[in-house]
Amino acid sequence: MKITLSVIKADIGGFVGHSSTHPEVVNTVREHVAKEVEKGNLIDSDILTCGDDIAIVMTHTHGVDAELVHKIAWEAFEKGTEVAKKLKLYGAGQDLLTDTFSGNVKGMGPGVAEMEFEERPSEPVIVFFADKTSPSAWNLPLYEMFADPMNTAGLVIDPKMHDGFTFEVLDVYTGKAVKLNTPAELYDLLALIGSVGKYVVKNVYRNYDGEIAATASTQRLSLIAGQYVGKDDPVLIVRAQSGFPAVGEILEPFARPWIVEGWMRGSHNGPLMPVSFEDARPSRFDGPPRVIGAGYQIANGKLIGPADMFKDPAFDKARMVAQDMADILRRQGIFEPHRLPAEEMEYTTLPKVLKRLEGRFYDTEVERLSEEQKIEKEDMD
Repeated sequence: MKITLSVIKADIGGFVGHSSTHPEVVNTVREHVAKEVEKGNLIDSDILTCGDDIAIVMTHTHGVDAELVHKIAWEAFEKGTEVAKKLKLYGAGQDLLTDTFSGNVKGMGPGVAEMEFEERPSEPVIVFFADKTSPSAWNLPLYEMFADPMNTAGLVIDPKMHDGFTFEVLDVYTGKAVKLNTPAELYDLLALIGSVGKYVVKNVYRNYDGEIAATASTQRLSLIAGQYVGKDDPVLIVRAQSGFPAVGEILEPFARPWIVEGWMRGSHNGPLMPVSFEDARPSRFDGPPRVIGAGYQIANGKLIGPADMFKDPAFDKARMVAQDMADILRRQGIFEPHRLPAEEMEYTTLPKVLKRLEGRFYDTEVERLSEEQKIEKEDMD
């Protein structure tokens, strides 16, 4: 029997500000989804939180993009939003960009990661969930998990992995995608996914048999809404063991923090800090960006877990390094490279400030000309 694992997330109200979620909102979402399990519409469900975002983890047999499943998540978020508004939480319902469900939540605000597979005798999966960052945050770790033998020994010594993996890369501006086979097209892959503002990894497939290995949410809210409505706070599903990277190989990239876009007002670069569930409450300058790792064993569609994968002192150094990186970047204040480059700032609130100055820019060369020369130049123009 094929199982579908769906993770759908949204920010429907922060407590306090953007730092966390309120228990009443989370419980409202959980109760709605649990009723759908009781009805038999879902096999199982779980709720994860990271910062001010809520992710609904669901198993079922309806396949990817199923209207029933997406509607369950949408209605759960709607009910949670009602509570958030009652409590006057910040940004209540901010990821719900429309009032009416239209068969699928894609393009409506929530982030979605889904995969369908035949359940193995042992089916370990890890759901990564990040706050204060964008989908491109997964580009580097996915490369290391599935294409870098210095991180993933299985690429060399596991016969099912030795043929490599194919990466499906999405251009978030055009909506077009390309599949790149590694290791043969490794340099082409890096040429794209190194441009984190434009290209994101959507799916990873095993070359040995085409089996799906990982899938990520790729929705960019600013491109959907046409304005800044919060960072995208992505989710990622990765299958582990038996022909896929081992759990330790999947977690290893997070032991060395890297810089991602997001943080304060979605306008700054900062280190992605791996944290336990309890510490997924970013507050320093609304950050730094956080990521949790929820490990599950799937047994006949049931979610056994989650295990808190970053609740391990072995990641303490990563957290300390991330704090040092945060200190260095914060020293830049509003200046780049802490603040995002101009092309990324186009999708924040900065354009509203610049609009006020539109009519005040002048040609400095013309300013130095005499009145007679100005008239002559105007005639020539």
